[in-house]
Amino acid sequence: MDTMSVTVVPAHSATSVAVARDSARDFLAALPEPLAAEAAETVVLVVSELVTNALRHGGGTCTLDLTAHPDSIEVTVHDLSPQAPLMRTPDLNGGTGGFGWPMVNRLAHTTSVRHRPSGGKTVSATLAR
Repeated sequence: MDTMSVTVVPAHSATSVAVARDSARDFLAALPEPLAAEAAETVVLVVSELVTNALRHGGGTCTLDLTAHPDSIEVTVHDLSPQAPLMRTPDLNGGTGGFGWPMVNRLAHTTSVRHRPSGGKTVSATLAR
């Protein structure tokens, strides 16, 4: 099993999200059995959404963990907020979002949100290899 962990800092959140995406691409490229291009880009999209949400709504800092299992890739993001992501109707006119969490749930085989004993939460998405 291959794993990687990246702490994403809030200094420039757009830059931080880009670093998370690049880290995910590097992790996937280094796997002994590479993913198909479409599967890899799906993992990167989920990383981007979960890290963006953690920085925006989860206290401004997060840690990204990626784990390669034989049949799946697990994307896990830890942040400081106890508030779970909400499934809501996307805002098509006001620009307040609502697209990311439903999209992650459609792309992933499973998602979970766990509250951490030390505070905050862990959001995980498992995607097919």
